[in-house]
This record gives sequence, structure tokens and C-alpha cells, in this order.
Amino acid sequence: MQTIMTKHAAIRQQQRGIPPLVIDLLLDFGSSEPAGNGTFLLFFDKSAKRRLESYAGPLAKVFQEHLGVYAVVANETVITTGHRYDRIRRH
Repeated sequence: MQTIMTKHAAIRQQQRGIPPLVIDLLLDFGSSEPAGNGTFLLFFDKSAKRRLESYAGPLAKVFQEHLGVYAVVANETVITTGHRYDRIRRH
């Protein structure tokens, strides 16, 4: 999947020290929740981490420290990224 990012998302990703590969993995394996106004919140939950581990095998341990991130996506465009500090509330 081609990653399209807004300028805001690219700046936030760099400021927050989130590797581009982690965003690509999030787009491919992350779980999604509606975030309002046609956007979706992508994040790694337990099932997303299992999908990543089955794909990457032992290499998945390298990404463990970066799996607490999220991305807000609309129309296949990443709007912003950040680190999760609170639990995702599912409605």
C-alpha cells in the first residue's frame, strides 16, 4: 500500500520519532476504529500485534518498542501520527 501523508503528519512523525516503517506496518496490520468526520484511528492492539508477529516472525521483537503508536487516516491519507498514552475506547 502506498503511504500518502499530509505535511502535518510528516512533521509530527519526525517530531515524535516514529520510524516510517512503523507507519507502513500500522497501515498494513493495524486495527481500526472510526474517529469521526470520515476518519479512522489505526493502532496496534493484541490482534494486530499477532498479525504482525505471524508476518515478521522473530523480527517482530525489533518493533516492540514502537508499537504504541497511532495514526489518523482519511481516504488513504495519513492525517497525523502520535504515541498512545491512554487506552483506545471502543464504542
